Amino acid sequence: MAKLHFFYSTMNAGKSTALLQSNHNYKESNLKTLLFVPKSIADKSNGKIVSRIGLEADAIVVNDEYEFYDEIIKKQSEKISCIFVDEAQFLTKKQVHSLGKIADELNIPVMTYGIRTDFQGELFEGSKCLLAWADELREIKTVCYCGKKAIMTVRLNEEGKPVRAGEQIHIGGNESYTSMCRQHFKSSLGINES
Repeated sequence: MAKLHFFYSTMNAGKSTALLQSNHNYKESNLKTLLFVPKSIADKSNGKIVSRIGLEADAIVVNDEYEFYDEIIKKQSEKISCIFVDEAQFLTKKQVHSLGKIADELNIPVMTYGIRTDFQGELFEGSKCLLAWADELREIKTVCYCGKKAIMTVRLNEEGKPVRAGEQIHIGGNESYTSMCRQHFKSSLGINES
């Protein structure tokens, strides 16, 4: 029985690299895969899944209205062995349910990769739904500058200072985000829980 998987972490943990490596393993065995990336990311990456270490692959660009199950049904003659979705935090709840339906009814494994929380420590819609609906949850670990496990992402302004407010979605890389442990996340944003 196929499963819906969610590989999650903070920024700079190697999610896209892990996705591309898994996809490569399928390809090496002559198995058909489909790769997807949300439009918000695809605009910056020219419709590719791109890792920070230089690996990349073409992907199908999807917007919030894309219906995964209906589109995969149309491709059944292609004998798809696995579906990969990068930046899954940007999926809608309906899209996550559609991916689960693919695993359940079409018996095709679905591997999703994304960030768990935003720069304010709040769950993204796609991540929230995947944490609830995925059969398998796997954390991809990275470290804070202090050496402890990083579990939070901090957004930085142009001067490299932490940002406390703003839109949930702001596409950027190392110039815009850094990963931290909970302690340094709270201190960088001046969060006092007492």
